[in-house]
Amino acid sequence: MNGGSLPANVKCTSALRRVPPINEIHYRGERGEEGDVCAFELPRDAFPITVEAPSGRLMAIAPGDIFLATPGYREATRSVSGSIPAGGLVPGDHYWVLAYSGVVGEPTGDSPLNEEYVGRVRYLGAVCGDNGETLNIRQFAVTGSAGTDRKAPVYLILGTSGNVGKTTAGVAVLRVLRMQGHANVIALKATGTAAVGEIAIYRDFGAVEAFDCVDFGLPGTYPVGREGLGDLFGQALDFCLSLRANALVVECGGDLLGANVAFLTCLKARRSDLKIVLAAADALGAMGAKQALAEIGLAINLITGPCTDTPILRERTEALCGIPAINLVRGPDQGTQPYLSGTAALP
Repeated sequence: MNGGSLPANVKCTSALRRVPPINEIHYRGERGEEGDVCAFELPRDAFPITVEAPSGRLMAIAPGDIFLATPGYREATRSVSGSIPAGGLVPGDHYWVLAYSGVVGEPTGDSPLNEEYVGRVRYLGAVCGDNGETLNIRQFAVTGSAGTDRKAPVYLILGTSGNVGKTTAGVAVLRVLRMQGHANVIALKATGTAAVGEIAIYRDFGAVEAFDCVDFGLPGTYPVGREGLGDLFGQALDFCLSLRANALVVECGGDLLGANVAFLTCLKARRSDLKIVLAAADALGAMGAKQALAEIGLAINLITGPCTDTPILRERTEALCGIPAINLVRGPDQGTQPYLSGTAALP
């Protein structure tokens, strides 16, 4: 495949949200690597898929559509995982959309393929800039060296797995900080696969800025153990901690393992007085997380998540862990404001 041209209004996925509008889009038939701005086609005999647009809205890709997305990696504990094959994506070959944000690669093993964003697409080529260079999201990452650390307190949100209420907990912390008069709170989704919808929730509830890995040049923080990941985390933290803010709320994707280990090492080197909220699926998971964090010198301040969904579960979690457990959706009592009761336990 030699390449081609696309209209300026071609559909674009949210992993490319920092790429400025391009009036004349040209792509060429070269191998696609992580973060490259690439053109894909959903075959005409395929079912429609749903992806996330740069605005954060869900957008349909219809059979026959050509759209822009990026090669990338994903390692999900509860959803599809995949990677970029050695040597990159080959023009004309077929791959799979792995995430709402438009990460494309080869599925790993028997990953579930029943998500609405998952679809088999044909790789057409990489988009090139005015000077013939292949466009990559790294070229549009946050610029400027980090300034002095302004010593804002850090509220760290961790989970025992995906889908246990980490974002709910993070928003609860944010709301309390705002109610206490802290007008400048920043949010960072530090690890996982990027999604505008997730960081937009923090903006909806008053964060003055919200960042994720796309802002620092990657569509996701996978694969685990990749070279340079610590440098990426250090850059993201140093940038956020240099901004004028009353507090920084940091959410880590997935569970305590994987890329979060490297991130926690970077964060601990910059803050020894972290305030940690753990979202856990059950009491045993919470207890295991407490022990794992203790081994690296971190202590949980508050537990939330499904392990607090009933009085019995909440009491069992508190008894096993010796840490306050609060349901941040309902609060300890049905009439209690969830965000007030939840963060009252934080020092």
